[in-house]
Amino acid sequence: MKPIITASELVSESAGARPPVLLDVRWELGGPPGRPAYEAGHLPGAVYVDLDAELAGPPGAGGRHPLPDVAAFGATMRRAGVSADTPVVVYDGGLGWGAARAWWLLRWTGHPDVRVLDGGLAAWTGELSKETPRPEPGDFVPVPGALGLLDADGAAALAGAGPEAGLLLDARAAERYRGDVEPIDPVGGHIPGAVSAPTTQNVDEEGRFLPAEALAARFSALGATADKEVAVYCGSGVSGAHEVLALEIAGIPAALYAGSWSEWSRDPARPVAKGPAPK
Repeated sequence: MKPIITASELVSESAGARPPVLLDVRWELGGPPGRPAYEAGHLPGAVYVDLDAELAGPPGAGGRHPLPDVAAFGATMRRAGVSADTPVVVYDGGLGWGAARAWWLLRWTGHPDVRVLDGGLAAWTGELSKETPRPEPGDFVPVPGALGLLDADGAAALAGAGPEAGLLLDARAAERYRGDVEPIDPVGGHIPGAVSAPTTQNVDEEGRFLPAEALAARFSALGATADKEVAVYCGSGVSGAHEVLALEIAGIPAALYAGSWSEWSRDPARPVAKGPAPK
């Protein structure tokens, strides 16, 4: 099953015998809260999920978006109507980052049928609703471990293992990887040994994912293949989830270093590299 779904496919499935639960995860880095946009218009039946409050724990030593408490996450999903045997479709305003975070958390905690609306809300051409749904509670109980997850030590080990053994991809913008700028975290630069792979290069001008073959070619050129251990980090574990999703489309399993640069850069004992990756 593909991890993404088109708007036309969603229309068809929503009218079918097993309509998916819809989650609206509109979120922007440094942007306004997503709830007012949700209240102004959302996919009919979609439930709003707050990334900062419900898909992340309190910021601190573990980064700006550490993983949420698993029990609390399960309660959020059940309130949204998520059950273990019902398909789930998540979407956001178009970047795909917030939706990918929800996709990754649900998949990591064992839900077997989760997809991201390719292109987000902008791809939807049907009517929007202002009604807040009250779904029947679901029965989903999260069991972590279905997808790969690294901590800081694991990320360091993978980055230092050498290109034949594995690959750590940095999903942030190239200028943040190089350390030219750092608008958010305490220190600029990247994890030594990591390879720059900006998330923005996984999608087209409309925010839709590139075809699987194009993504596979992109990642192969960076050294990421299905027979190699691959992991991703970003600023705080949000755009990195989007890159894990792109890798899955390409047929390459990948782990996520959820604490990402916002955790790594808070620890003065962790080494920092700057500049472009060595040739």
